[in-house]
Amino acid sequence: MLSQTSEYALRAAVYLAQNPEKPHTTAEIASLTKVPEHYLSKVLLMLAKHEVVYYKKGLHGGYILAQLPESLPLLNVINAVDPIKHIKSCPLKLKTHGTNQKHSPLRVDQQIIEFIWHICNFSTVLLPSLHTFKVTPFWPSLDINVK
Repeated sequence: MLSQTSEYALRAAVYLAQNPEKPHTTAEIASLTKVPEHYLSKVLLMLAKHEVVYYKKGLHGGYILAQLPESLPLLNVINAVDPIKHIKSCPLKLKTHGTNQKHSPLRVDQQIIEFIWHICNFSTVLLPSLHTFKVTPFWPSLDINVK
């Protein structure tokens, strides 16, 4: 499950991937992605620190993606703001599972999910011909045009 911070970061990155023609201000991104501006400014600073986005200063400044959408895995955005925590022991505290969770079904599921986040990049999400992967389940209130 994604944190609210990760969702906000993904919303901002999707918007920037869809609108690469110029830098965008925090206020503009917040308004169009329906993310609180004050919170989004902190999220964008974290993304900039991890070189997911760049900030251009000045009159026509703002944020742009630091990479092309096709080379930016969704996992990079998630890990920049709220790294995925790995399962280290049985969440149910079952003694039969011990502390070695290398082959635990939960650990394997987590690795599969993390792998999917890694192989999916922003051009994959934005492909109009890809109807099996929709952004709407993750961003139900978002009005970004994804076909």
